Amino acid sequence: MAARSDTGVILPFPGELVMARFVRRYKRFLIDAVIENRPITAHANNTGSMLGLLRPGCTLGLSVSDNPRRKLAHTLEMTRVPDFRGDFWVGVNTLTPNRLFRRAFCAGAFPELAGYDTIRPEPVFAHGRLDFALTGPAGTCFVECKNVTMVEDNAAAFPDAATERGCKHLVELTRLAREGKCLAALFFCVQRPDGDCFAPAAMVDPQYAALFTDALAAGVLMLPYRADVSTAGITLADRLPLACRY
Repeated sequence: MAARSDTGVILPFPGELVMARFVRRYKRFLIDAVIENRPITAHANNTGSMLGLLRPGCTLGLSVSDNPRRKLAHTLEMTRVPDFRGDFWVGVNTLTPNRLFRRAFCAGAFPELAGYDTIRPEPVFAHGRLDFALTGPAGTCFVECKNVTMVEDNAAAFPDAATERGCKHLVELTRLAREGKCLAALFFCVQRPDGDCFAPAAMVDPQYAALFTDALAAGVLMLPYRADVSTAGITLADRLPLACRY
């Protein structure tokens, strides 16, 4: 696995982290697991396939909420993946990219976004909302954040399931970039340590891959950053290059 730089930006988990053994996933958002021989049900906010990540008996990292109003106290944060070079954690919480981006931006960790000094969440566009609007002396930048949990042919790849919503975001960012009035950017949060570059997952969603290519040609700024996942939290690491075909 490639050497990584550490930006010093660490996102803690939103509660105590406990280890569990995976049993099954069902109804998309529910995970049955076992903690010290005690069966529990946890919430999974990841609607993707999580291909290859939820293997029978694998170790899970679950955060524990102290909110008494929550029906399920546990949330799936990460899963342990075996590898001949050494097992590693993969972060699967889809709220992490937004939380990490905001913290890293406020810490000035993105040299590509110099000239922007304020951040506003969920700006509206024609078909919904993007994740952030940045403003500053450089003007305005609209940012969408995505979680990356899949690696294929040594490249971190998104998405892991066909995504109509993701395609709409690419179309909107491409439109903004072509209008030339602002910067449009995509932050891909790669929550696993393997993979030396980034590429759209054409084998999973060819439409998304085609729109990614259009967006890149239009000037959308692609920011695939690796995030180191550990029991101590999520650390923003190095920016990955795009695969050579892009």
